[in-house]
Amino acid sequence: MTATLTDRYITATVRSLPEALQTEVRDELRASIADAVDARTENGESREHAERAVLTELGDPGVLAAGYADRPLHLIGPKYYLTWWRLLKILLAVVPACAIGGVAIAQALSGASIGVVIGESIAVGLSVIVHVSFWTTMVFFVLERTGADTGTRWSVDQLPEESHSGTARADLIASLVMLALFTGLLLWDQLRGWVRSDDAPMSILNPDLWPWGIGALIALLVVEAGLAFAVFARGRWTMTLAWINAAIAVCVMSLGLTALGRGVLFNPRFVDEVFVANGVGSDAVTVLAVLSGIAIVGITVGDMVDGWRKAARSRLAA
Repeated sequence: MTATLTDRYITATVRSLPEALQTEVRDELRASIADAVDARTENGESREHAERAVLTELGDPGVLAAGYADRPLHLIGPKYYLTWWRLLKILLAVVPACAIGGVAIAQALSGASIGVVIGESIAVGLSVIVHVSFWTTMVFFVLERTGADTGTRWSVDQLPEESHSGTARADLIASLVMLALFTGLLLWDQLRGWVRSDDAPMSILNPDLWPWGIGALIALLVVEAGLAFAVFARGRWTMTLAWINAAIAVCVMSLGLTALGRGVLFNPRFVDEVFVANGVGSDAVTVLAVLSGIAIVGITVGDMVDGWRKAARSRLAA
């Protein structure tokens, strides 16, 4: 059954409210919306047009939820608060990561030790977080005090879609396909290889990692697939499942970073023939190692955060 705009609006409003308020607000809001829509249809408007007009008049569900919860939006002010917060979250998710990656690569190329690389990266990351937060807030502070119009308008088209069992099934299939693809790539790399050297295939990952290192990684991928089935069977993410997902991610990250730190992640023949023999130099090898480390940490930490975020959303929507 397709969710109506009213259903989506109510869900978007109550999901951030305390559980004790959700049922009461849901019933009250549904009744008031229905009455307002009926009043408009009696005056000759179509039901679809009346529904959109009523929801538009109610405004951003985040602002409405703050009113129900008696949670004032003080920092910037109701007019710009949610726009400021949404933009700040996007910037904090992107800008510090790019800065940390750039500093790590620059320090590695300059021959700095691993301790210096980590220390400088963390220092720059914290500095960027502070600056992004301050200047983004300052911009919105000026906009509010000057009465400027950002042109940002909420509309019912911004309402999130309702979750359906079909969506959950699609998520399960997508997860299984990605895990199967990654497992296949690992096996192909070790058993068939990619880069041909003297008419013989050569793997990218170190053959010495086979079978125990690669086998352990494949076993973790199988556990991840089992977790995907558990989420599908439960119908939603829970904090328990999110912590299991985080534990799997930590194990994968530990395997990758340990191999990378010991210099045994990549096939020595691959490094020599693709980089050294072509005169690329040690700088390219260093960049490859740094980018690999950033990718390992970024992917696994992102997977952990995504699991916790989905679990939090499921708990609010329950």
